[in-house]
Amino acid sequence: MSIVLRISLIAASVLTTLYVMRKIRNSKAQIEDSIFWILLSVMLIIISVFPIIPEAVTRMLGIMAPVNFLFLFMIFILLAKVFSMSLKISALETRLKNLTQEIAIRNKEEEAKKEGHNETGE
Repeated sequence: MSIVLRISLIAASVLTTLYVMRKIRNSKAQIEDSIFWILLSVMLIIISVFPIIPEAVTRMLGIMAPVNFLFLFMIFILLAKVFSMSLKISALETRLKNLTQEIAIRNKEEEAKKEGHNETGE
């Protein structure tokens, strides 16, 4: 792995960690969601500082170059993150639909009560 790639990974990882920490501090990101990005940054720093790790994994998997392994690894990790976010969004959409239906039912019941009071003269 070239020194330029290693320095780039370290710089990007540090900047990502600082950015995520700032978003947490400003209450724009939840800690649970931010842990993924911090762990990913730490993992990239470890890979950058110890290039023997991606080189060994590259040889074991039969990949031509460590850079190709890094791209493959990042694509896999990000696809896993997108899938978990899709599950979370689906759950939130279901919850939103249920809450909307519940509010509509309560509003309809309140309207029926008001109409019932108006017809009896109360």
